[in-house]
Amino acid sequence: MGGGTGLSVMLRGLKEKPLDITAIVTVADDGGSSGILRSELQMPPPGDIRNVLTAMADVEPLMADIMRYRFNSGEGLAGHSLGNLILAALTDISGDFVTAVRELSRLFAVRGRVLPAAGEAVVLHAEMADGTIITGESKIPEAGGVIKRVFLEPPDVEPLPEALEAIQNADAILLGPGSLYTSILPNLLVPKLAEAVVSSKAIKIFVCNVMTQPGETDNYSVSDHLQAVYDHIGIHLFDYVIVNDGVIPEQVQVKYAEKGARPVRVDQEALDGSSYKVIADKLVLFRTYLRHDTDKLSHHIYQLVQDWISR
Repeated sequence: MGGGTGLSVMLRGLKEKPLDITAIVTVADDGGSSGILRSELQMPPPGDIRNVLTAMADVEPLMADIMRYRFNSGEGLAGHSLGNLILAALTDISGDFVTAVRELSRLFAVRGRVLPAAGEAVVLHAEMADGTIITGESKIPEAGGVIKRVFLEPPDVEPLPEALEAIQNADAILLGPGSLYTSILPNLLVPKLAEAVVSSKAIKIFVCNVMTQPGETDNYSVSDHLQAVYDHIGIHLFDYVIVNDGVIPEQVQVKYAEKGARPVRVDQEALDGSSYKVIADKLVLFRTYLRHDTDKLSHHIYQLVQDWISR
């Protein structure tokens, strides 16, 4: 469960394992191409769904590149992802966003299922520490304040029935990596989804981000991420927490620090005093950006799931 880049990166490794995967993706995005299509066509935002579909698809690399292609010029086209436009077209043809996602999944031979958390777009609000209310997923990190809580409009949004069923039948439920307040928590703010996760007997795993996110998780440690989930749900949700304990090269840290991002601190003492079991490993790769090592991450997840099922 999640959204954004983090979920897609993890799924690229997980889909290679003999697992039946359902990705439940937030529908709170309101920025960029997704925001424009959401506003003009009155459809759920397609961007996070498109990223996850591409990550889980069994297609030629060229087709994945086409789905990710973003127009750089052209009146009305500049900034739009071709994949977003394809999803918008399929929504118009089928009359339903969920059907469009299902059909594109079939065309792309997706390994598993990709489901929006709800069949309608939701508006994400944040209450800041000073009492200010920020409206809109894309506006929250830009506010530059300390987030106290996030909440949805409408607050009683109904989850997609297939998403609810997937949670109820799951052997394992994963949240993260991804933007804590704008990609991960919005799924848990859908009331019936949160209730299903809490009541599930599945193993529950939190994959913590490697870096903090400016305007969202500034100076957060691993336990701060977990505390934010607890503050919104009111329960210690996870059995396991997967964290990076590998050293991030100084030159990479400097590059990220220029944008206000820093490594998420593994505050071992606080974690030792909690009920969470911690899996720590060197889990980062750096090319153009820092990303989770999908092979190592998927190995740990698969091992945890296998051990849980066979216990």
